[in-house]
Amino acid sequence: MPTQFHLAPTRAGQDWLLSCAPAPAAAQRAWDTQQLAAIPTGPHWRVAEASLQRSLDAVRRMGSNPHGPVLADTHLGTAWWLLPPSLADELDDVTGLTVRPAGWPLECPPVVHSLGDRWWLELPDGTGHLTDPTLLAAAFGPGGYRPEAETRA
Repeated sequence: MPTQFHLAPTRAGQDWLLSCAPAPAAAQRAWDTQQLAAIPTGPHWRVAEASLQRSLDAVRRMGSNPHGPVLADTHLGTAWWLLPPSLADELDDVTGLTVRPAGWPLECPPVVHSLGDRWWLELPDGTGHLTDPTLLAAAFGPGGYRPEAETRA
């Protein structure tokens, strides 16, 4: 199944992302002037950083399995997966993933459009749903994640 890119803007996702910023009005002002807004990790989510290519492969492997927002930068060739704030050491031994510490600033574009080379590969949906670290580890692990139906075939 090919990756689906969401083209329709989602206001609920944007509102959720703003609610994660320590100063939502400042984040909105940055976006209004076509700048990225630095939203620190920690209270609302953590971030795992990976290469864009491996992240695209992981999204494809996950298929219709629900996962949270993924931010991408085509110039840097990097993607950032938003994970639960309670993340402990579940991803420490996963090759190709770097978990950023709480307080690390993620430079975010708005949800409704890209800024420069930065865009949401998977949009925040407004519910606060984040990627399950176990699912992400499986998608990046040896052989990658395979949906249950494939494991029976």
